[in-house]
Amino acid sequence: MKQIIKHIRVLTTIIIMLLNLAFLVSCEKMVFEEETDNNPKNNFDFLWNEVDGKYAFLQYKNVNWDSIYEIYSAKIYEDIPEDSLFLVLGQMLNELRDGHVNLFSEFNISRYDISLLGPVNIDERIVKEFYLGTNYYITCCFEHNFIKGNQIGYIQISSFYYSEITEEEIDYLLNRYKDTKGLIIDIRQNGGGYVTNVFYLLSLFSNDSRLLYSTQIKTGPDAEDFSTLSEVYSTPRDGETYDGKIAILTDRGSYSASSFFSVCTYAYDNVFLVGDTTGGGLGLPNGGQLPNGWTYRFSITRTIAVDGGNYESGVPPDYTVILDEDASQTGIDNVIEFASIRILE
Repeated sequence: MKQIIKHIRVLTTIIIMLLNLAFLVSCEKMVFEEETDNNPKNNFDFLWNEVDGKYAFLQYKNVNWDSIYEIYSAKIYEDIPEDSLFLVLGQMLNELRDGHVNLFSEFNISRYDISLLGPVNIDERIVKEFYLGTNYYITCCFEHNFIKGNQIGYIQISSFYYSEITEEEIDYLLNRYKDTKGLIIDIRQNGGGYVTNVFYLLSLFSNDSRLLYSTQIKTGPDAEDFSTLSEVYSTPRDGETYDGKIAILTDRGSYSASSFFSVCTYAYDNVFLVGDTTGGGLGLPNGGQLPNGWTYRFSITRTIAVDGGNYESGVPPDYTVILDEDASQTGIDNVIEFASIRILE
């Protein structure tokens, strides 16, 4: 519980900083509206400038935002219809290739489809039929069962959007699988959700304090205009932890909170990643309002892993294993099989 309280405090600090930025955005909007009319060009320029000064990954992704301006500003004209203006602005934002970037209007939502990042690395039918089986347990967001003759606990988490994981649910998992040689936690195609659930899940791993990651907020348009790094440490869990090997299964559909969970596992020697690179999405989004009332959001923070890496575009696995479709036809998930071998060796 102490660990969760500390993480909540860190998140609260970040949220307060984001709210301060949102207030500044609001002030900018009031000044903007006093000085200029609400027209398509002004709305375009306002959004472009917001991204230019506050988006955390322009340099990281090698996005030439000035060039983007030239391309898309040429599509704006005085009497452009609203839906056409929305399309242009949405297309411009999608140049960032970020699932945390959106434009919202009363008639549409622009979005970048993270499913286009790479192939699905799981066959859900095979997992249900040949690994979880018909008698699997459902505990909160966990679907789980024994595999490999009760030597391994298999836990699938399809989403972090469920209600908050409780200590009692973590205790149940630990008690049920305490005598296994290892755990497999499958977050393939888990598109994210509540980051607080990541911290609860991390409490499985250890009863000591260690650096999990560092975070900072974009503060200006230059490449290194970021706030001072804030370090986040784990704290001892009030209870038992799992000290066996733990394999985390990932693919390009493991996005946002799932990528965040993956990058935090770098702090643990008994945890390893198997599968494909995650979809990324490690920046926390924040936004504001255009002069015409449409709202937007984009990533304004970056996360630095314990190895010093910035894995916004995807957390690489320790072992790259791509689903073998031929093996799937015979009821075998080769990603699970590889993880099982690594645990049992």
